[in-house]
Amino acid sequence: MSQDTELINRSLRTPRAAAVAGILFSVLLITSQLLIWLSIPADPLGPASALLAHTRSINLALGLLPFSGIAFLWFIAVVRDRLGALEDRFFATVLLGSGLLYVAMVFSATAIAGALLTLLAIRPADMLPAGIYVLGRAEIYRFHSLFATKMAAVFMGCGSTIFLRTRVVPRWVAFTGYLLAAVLLVSLGEVPLINMVFPVWVFLVSVCVLIESKGSAATAAAR
Repeated sequence: MSQDTELINRSLRTPRAAAVAGILFSVLLITSQLLIWLSIPADPLGPASALLAHTRSINLALGLLPFSGIAFLWFIAVVRDRLGALEDRFFATVLLGSGLLYVAMVFSATAIAGALLTLLAIRPADMLPAGIYVLGRAEIYRFHSLFATKMAAVFMGCGSTIFLRTRVVPRWVAFTGYLLAAVLLVSLGEVPLINMVFPVWVFLVSVCVLIESKGSAATAAAR
């Protein structure tokens, strides 16, 4: 196999890997967020027993989050590799930094939630009087619904700028990213399921990259 053929095969494999990673991240994160939204009571001052009744589904949701984070990191890496020489250092730095911070915030919220659930299972009667339950939920909210959401907005805005300049995805996807990023930036996390915006956008980008890679593969095969 010649060097040119190896380079062609590598360029065709990379977008597919990125698309699969992005789709996997989206599916895992959306599933986890839906499970949490359906299982955790809205009132943080309510009885801890209401939360313990859904321990199995919450543990499942928390268990999915590390895998979604790994898939997201893979998505970032392969998208950057796909851009290659077209990548701008400034926007690439912001893209990578915001993506890493997003994963860090999600993992931090997951760790706090896991610890809180363990404490509830051991000594549920002491959680509400001591304020640990309310404090834990407040910290989870800040990490996930405020900090992580803002980092997701920065990632979307920066990614949309890169996609618009390089035309890796259709222009309407980039403009959609700008709009959704603005929604996340101005939101205060009070809208239910507002965090779904980010994985849906990643899913959309991944599907577009997958379609483009299949078209490139068909063109290369025809030659």
